[in-house]
Amino acid sequence: MVSFFSTIFPSADKSDWMAQVLKELKVTQTSEDALESLRWHSPEGFSVDPYYTADDLTQLSSIQTIQAAQKQTPGWLNAPEYVVANDKSTNASLRDALTRGADALVLSMPSAQPDWTTESLSRLLNGIKLSETPIFVRLPAEQTARFVEVLKTVAPYQLKGGLLTDTSESTATITRQTLDSPQFRTICASSHAFHNAGATASQELAFTLASLTDTYDQLTDNGLTLEQIIPKTVISLSVGTSYFLEIAKLRALRVLLGRLITAYSSSIHPSSFFVQGQTSTFYDAAATANTNLLRATTEAMAAVIGGCDALTIHPYDTVLGTSTNPDFSARIARNVSILLKDECYLDKVADPAAGSYYIETLTAKLVETAWTLFMSVEEKGGFAKALASGFISAELDKAYQEKVEAVRAGKVLVGVTKFRLDESGSPSYTPPVASETVLPSRRLAKAFE
Repeated sequence: MVSFFSTIFPSADKSDWMAQVLKELKVTQTSEDALESLRWHSPEGFSVDPYYTADDLTQLSSIQTIQAAQKQTPGWLNAPEYVVANDKSTNASLRDALTRGADALVLSMPSAQPDWTTESLSRLLNGIKLSETPIFVRLPAEQTARFVEVLKTVAPYQLKGGLLTDTSESTATITRQTLDSPQFRTICASSHAFHNAGATASQELAFTLASLTDTYDQLTDNGLTLEQIIPKTVISLSVGTSYFLEIAKLRALRVLLGRLITAYSSSIHPSSFFVQGQTSTFYDAAATANTNLLRATTEAMAAVIGGCDALTIHPYDTVLGTSTNPDFSARIARNVSILLKDECYLDKVADPAAGSYYIETLTAKLVETAWTLFMSVEEKGGFAKALASGFISAELDKAYQEKVEAVRAGKVLVGVTKFRLDESGSPSYTPPVASETVLPSRRLAKAFE
């Protein structure tokens, strides 16, 4: 059937577009020179054209592989995060959130918790059934074994959720203990340390993949099979403000995971990996915290279009460390995810970015640059050795300094370098649980506030 619009708007190919570009620029350059002046030379090490067409996709040999690796079912879990301070008061907040749109919960446990008891955990989870509501927990690695032991006493049935914590000596044991709860994920690979140190998207993907590879080598050496550990794995990914690039980053992640498990001679589909996306604190502004609402919305939309399975949106005032109205900021954060479902209908289709000329191209470029860097890490003996040698820190420091220089050269940080309204009291953000890493936790805006 001939489209009605085809009679009004004649078809145009890339050469027609270039002819119009030359006319608008009023230059005598060749089309290639004009195109070069419009290209974005990204921090990832590749250039991006200002315009893509269907012809570009026909030249993209990996497009079928990219699309086949994506999540097969639409939707995501709205998983707000709560810092556990008092068992009873936190329980009231958790139960309230579940009545107001939360589908899952992320609990950030105090690092100084001396011991977990059935009484304290029962008070914290009172009225919440973990076979219906996934609970993801952040806590120091040395506490995980005791926590899971007590959890299985408090909730002696199939659990949902998992551990958002570093791999430890007890990970293999915990994984075996919870094999009867296939939706309780005990193996976590997180990108947050790299992201908050200033990583590019390619670095974030490559170093997360390298970290996961080290973990899988340890667990398979311990006797676990890929068929056991992949469904028990959660990838926790920070999502930044570069909208299209972040969509491509999440899509590229699943392609890279597919390559990785193929290297292990496994045929498990990449969608078996559970991906939790969370909004970034690296780009947040303390000087004008309300602008973080805009950042969080952009990041959240990128995460769900990119195909996350769970989404954690930080309240806009998280960067301040304290909140004058924590109930309000938590509600607004939770409602962003609800809006993306109920008003944008982004939970109605899987991989909505499929077929986008620009995003498909970005995804393919990210896959190759991240894989190349990942292989460089493997050639250095793997993630742990590359980290110990200083290679990873040096790469991240360079990327961070380039971000800082870009701001100094005029790149706008909304609410920081422009459109700023200073507010009284802007302490630096302190994460509730310190990550066990030698990498610095940074915030880009801090140097300019």
